Amino acid sequence: MSRKYFGTDGVRGKANSGAMTADLVLKIGMAAGNLYRRGSHRHRVVIGKDTRLSGYMIEQALTAGLLAAGMDVFLLGPVPTPAVAMLTRSMRADLGVMISASHNPYYDNGIKIFGPDGYKLSDEQELKIEGMVEGPEAIPVASSDEIGRATRIEDAGARYIEFAKRTYPRDSNLDGLRIVIDTAHGASYRTAPTALWELGAEIIRIGDAPNGFNINEKCGSTAPQLMCEKVRETRADIGIALDGDADRVMISDEQGQVIDGDQLMALVTKSLHERGQLQGGGLVATVMSNLGLERFLSARGLSLARTKVGDRYVVEHMRAHGFNVGGEQSGHIILSDFSTTGDGLLAALQVLAEVKRAGKPVSEVCKMFEPVPQVLKNVKFKSGKPLDDAQVKTAIAEATSRLGNSGRLVIRPSGTEPLIRVMAEGDDARLVSAVVDELCGVISKAAA
Repeated sequence: MSRKYFGTDGVRGKANSGAMTADLVLKIGMAAGNLYRRGSHRHRVVIGKDTRLSGYMIEQALTAGLLAAGMDVFLLGPVPTPAVAMLTRSMRADLGVMISASHNPYYDNGIKIFGPDGYKLSDEQELKIEGMVEGPEAIPVASSDEIGRATRIEDAGARYIEFAKRTYPRDSNLDGLRIVIDTAHGASYRTAPTALWELGAEIIRIGDAPNGFNINEKCGSTAPQLMCEKVRETRADIGIALDGDADRVMISDEQGQVIDGDQLMALVTKSLHERGQLQGGGLVATVMSNLGLERFLSARGLSLARTKVGDRYVVEHMRAHGFNVGGEQSGHIILSDFSTTGDGLLAALQVLAEVKRAGKPVSEVCKMFEPVPQVLKNVKFKSGKPLDDAQVKTAIAEATSRLGNSGRLVIRPSGTEPLIRVMAEGDDARLVSAVVDELCGVISKAAA
C-alpha cells in the first residue's frame, strides 16, 4: 500500500486543505486512538503544538477524534516536539502527538505521532492508520460510557525545562557566556531561553514573539542570518537558532559564522569517543551529510552509517545497531542517551558543555573539519514522477560518472514538499556546481 498522508516526518500539508482539514484530522485521531487501545485500562495521549494559527483548529479536531476512540487527552499547549516525546514516556501515555509542520511556513501544519516508548511510529504503523482512514468500513469508536476526558497540563513547559537542564554536566554552568537565542517564533519561545538563563547564561532573545503567522519567517535554523547578525551586533559568544518545533539547531560562532549539523555531530561524536562513552563505533547520518564528515570520522577509526533522509530512519538505524549519536546536516541531532528524538536545545547544551570544557572561542571548538564543496538545489514540480523520465536517468548516470570516486550525487523527491532535491559534492567545486546546474535543467524540462 502506498503512503497517501504520511511522509518522511508524519502528516504534513497546507492547513485547511488536503490532509490538514478538520474532518480528516479527526479521522486520523480516531484511527490512531483505535490502533493504540490495548487493554481495559484508561488510555492516555498527550498533545503538544507549535505556535501556528491553525494549531487551534487541528488540536480540537484531533482531540475530538481521540476522545471518540476512548483516549483520555492531556493538552500540553505550545511545547517543543522533544518535550512531547519526553512527556509521552514520563506520563506513561499510550500515544504522544505533536501538531507542527516543523521548519515549514505558517500556512502549513502537520501531525507527528509517538508511540508509548517515545519513538515516532514506523512505516508499518503509519500505514495501518492510513488503512483505517481510507478503508471502506467506519472506524470503530468507544461506547458512550468509554468516551475519553480532556485535561490541560499547565506546567508541561516547566517539566521539559527541568529535563533539559539535567542533561547538562552537573559540575559546570553557563556563567560568563553571552548567548543569542533565536526560537523562530515557535514552540520553544519560552522554554529554551528560560533553560539557558537558569543555567547561568546572559540571554539575548530574538524570534520570541509568535503571532500565529510569523513562525520560521526569516528567522530560526532555516534562516540563521538573523542570529548571526545579532551575534556580531551584541558581541555574543555564541548564537543558537532553533526551528519552529525546536527539534533542529544551528549554531553561530562569535564571528557570526554558521556551524551546521555536520560540524556539531562531529564535535559531539569526537567528545564521546575520547571519554569512552560513544556507542556503535561511530555516527549515524543521512545521505545528505558532507563527505568531509565521513573523512573526519574515518581518520579516527570511526564509521559513518548513512540512511535515507528523515530523522526517523536515523533513529531506527541507531536503535537497530546500538549507536547513541545520529542526526542530519540540517541540525536535527539525536542523542539517545537523553532523548528518543531530535532535540535542538539538548544538542546546543552539549555543544556549550564542550565550549566550557575547552575554555576557547566557539570558532575554535566547533570547526572540526573542512567541508567538501557541496551544492544543493531544488526543482519544483506539479505532478508526475520526473525522476522516471529516460533523459533524466541518462543525465544522472553521466553525472555520477563525471564525479567519480572523489564525489557523491544524491537526487531525491522531498517527503514534505513538491520538490526534487539535487545534491552533489566533491573535491572539484566547479565540477560539482556544473553537474547540479545541468541536472536541474534536465529535471525541470521533464517536470514541465
